[in-house]
Amino acid sequence: QVQLVESGGGLVQPGGSLRLSCAASGFTLDYSAIGWFRQAPGKGREGVSCMNNSGIPTYYADSVKGRFTISRDIAKNTVYLRMNSLKPEDTAVYYCAIPTVSSWYSCTPADFGSWGQGTQVTVSP
Repeated sequence: QVQLVESGGGLVQPGGSLRLSCAASGFTLDYSAIGWFRQAPGKGREGVSCMNNSGIPTYYADSVKGRFTISRDIAKNTVYLRMNSLKPEDTAVYYCAIPTVSSWYSCTPADFGSWGQGTQVTVSP
């Protein structure tokens, strides 16, 4: 059974950093792409970053390019999202998920499933 568990969220000041973790079970990351998504209050879910099964990032949202980095540890079967220079507009619940279709490269939430429970990130003075 596929399971994804996010952690690492919290309250951080603008300009600060966080590293989110997504622990995967029921499958191995070298056989699946994976993505990070977020949903801010009152807004729809959006793709933040996606990675293919070779561990190569294939997508970053324009709003996070140069600030966020997706990576993985195969031995731990865990994906990370390093977030630097955080802004108040990065406040959201962050989720990880795996693709349900072969054409997932646009990192669109509708093409992903097996969502974790999410981890809250709040950027505020």
